[in-house]
Amino acid sequence: MEQYWSGSALNENKGMVDNLQRYGIITSRKVGEVMETIDRALFVPGGLQPYVDSPMPIGYNATISAPHMHATCLQLLEKNLQPGMRALDVGSGTGYLTGCFALMVGPQGRAVGVEHIPELVSFSIENIKKSAAALPLKDGSLSVHCCVIVVLTDGRQGWPDFAPYEAIHVGAAAPEIPQPLIDQLKPGGRMVIPVGNIFQDLKVVDKNSDGSISIRTETSVRYVPLTSREAQLRG
Repeated sequence: MEQYWSGSALNENKGMVDNLQRYGIITSRKVGEVMETIDRALFVPGGLQPYVDSPMPIGYNATISAPHMHATCLQLLEKNLQPGMRALDVGSGTGYLTGCFALMVGPQGRAVGVEHIPELVSFSIENIKKSAAALPLKDGSLSVHCCVIVVLTDGRQGWPDFAPYEAIHVGAAAPEIPQPLIDQLKPGGRMVIPVGNIFQDLKVVDKNSDGSISIRTETSVRYVPLTSREAQLRG
């Protein structure tokens, strides 16, 4: 819910990343490199200021998270986004974070985005094609799926086809941690998910090697709710 900077002075992606490093949100060299490589402006609708530290509306009652939230989640998941690992992005929206995941896990890994608004799936694929994540999309190590075509399925069901995942990110708030996502997490894996209704916390969920779960709170957040497609479109 914090905003680290505002205004329109920033007009380049590198300046945004420099600010994130200055404020101590990015401490990892790898996260900094990936966020410099994937230009946020390609994933924000025209007419908006892509480098301001604020969530932006992307249509369909959805948003792209503020840069500091994307950086926070990448930092929390970095050890689970090593080359060859698998990552799931639930509520992938514009495709920005899915693209970042793809660069981190590399061509031997797999980055999977799941979104239940078909128009956002199309939008995200077009965004990714213009970005540094175009090659992973072309070679198949990055894919974005519309989960509305699966009967009675929404983002809370994840995407079991490529499970288990070392990293799962959920981009919308759930009232509780969905069991299917815990099931799709690999032992040793980590999920980052906002949990709560009006008041939300970003939860870090670690699956231990014996399959047991450890949960801790990272920070207070404000996300749109993880809902059905129909409820989201009704607003």
